Amino acid sequence: MSLQGPLVVVADRPAADLIETLATGGAFPIVESVPADAPHAIAAAKPGAILLADEDAACDPALAEWLSAHVTPAAPIRPVLACAAPERDIPYREALPLDAKAAPAVIAARLSAALRARALHGAVLRRADMAYADGHPLPDVPRNDPLEDATVIVAGRGRAYPALSVAIGEQAGAIGTLTIETAARYLKTRDADGLIVGDGFGARNVEAFLTAIGEDTRFRDLPVGVLCAAAPFSREAFPGVTFVAEPERLVQRMLPFIRLHAFEERLRRILRSFDNNGIIDPATGLLTLDAFLRDLERALADARERGTGLSVARFVFDVGLPDRARRDAARLVSRLVRGVDFGCCDTDGTVLLAFTETDLRHAHVVARRIASVLKHTMLTPDQIHTPAAPSVTLATRKSADTVASLLARVTMPAIAAE
Repeated sequence: MSLQGPLVVVADRPAADLIETLATGGAFPIVESVPADAPHAIAAAKPGAILLADEDAACDPALAEWLSAHVTPAAPIRPVLACAAPERDIPYREALPLDAKAAPAVIAARLSAALRARALHGAVLRRADMAYADGHPLPDVPRNDPLEDATVIVAGRGRAYPALSVAIGEQAGAIGTLTIETAARYLKTRDADGLIVGDGFGARNVEAFLTAIGEDTRFRDLPVGVLCAAAPFSREAFPGVTFVAEPERLVQRMLPFIRLHAFEERLRRILRSFDNNGIIDPATGLLTLDAFLRDLERALADARERGTGLSVARFVFDVGLPDRARRDAARLVSRLVRGVDFGCCDTDGTVLLAFTETDLRHAHVVARRIASVLKHTMLTPDQIHTPAAPSVTLATRKSADTVASLLARVTMPAIAAE
């Protein structure tokens, strides 16, 4: 999208080249300010985004405190990009960090991606206002930090890999892999909110991987970080990639981008819920419990009238599984179910699935396949290696069944995932 304004560029010194690049990209008006005058300039211009264009602005604690009080609560979101060297701490937590030496074209590309997130948030707010005015139900929107729902793929096999995995695992869900090929496969099958490439890979392999990601529109705004002291290829060729030499610093730089991407994915699920009249749970992508029960009632009546099969499966997860992993598993299930089937996340964290026109034998096969995929791909308490297989109970329709009696029978001996 074009860099529509207004924009506020905060810098201690004039940034003529950057201003010219932003103006060429369509940004107008562009308001320039020094850090001391930034609060007044931002309040007057009401910009769509703010750019802290040098380290004096990016690392100013007083400005960061003002941004936290006046910009963070804004709706729709007002992205703040901050240019600073990797070894510098940026006091404003929501800032999207960029290298102090980043080329103007790279900054413009990052700004464009951030504005897409703002536009998406604006669309959700408009849909919410329309639904409220028409008396339609509003989705139950999650209120937690989006980072708590984020999933990050960490690829590496060198000495820095454990440090990367631990640093990410403390903040978000981590999926570890020792090869680039496996990381590429996970990108296609998982809803990842970030990718971090550590050490242990050849420069040509990493370059080819980044090129393939950049050419795939599905990963256009995916945050990508590379542990790299001196890149053997042009960093300007990968404007969406963060290059940092130290594992902890790389993760620190990546977290705001990962949080923003997870927030965008949440917004897309909310929009999908609006498209379906509020019956989709934005946290999981499955039906809400009430919608599931209504659909199950209709499916049961239809199966009784036509004499077809109907089966229900309950996927029960380990008691110690974190809420983040449960939500991740539920979102995985939403992608694995057949088009004719439907499911929900129950109040106790288990997942219920209804298999329409399916007898017990075929439901057993489908449930095993889903449980097997979950076992080998869902997040686990240690975030990396230990498979956590859900237990599955099944029940199939009997002639005298009601919804209550059918669900009550999903307490039969569980089948194990293979």
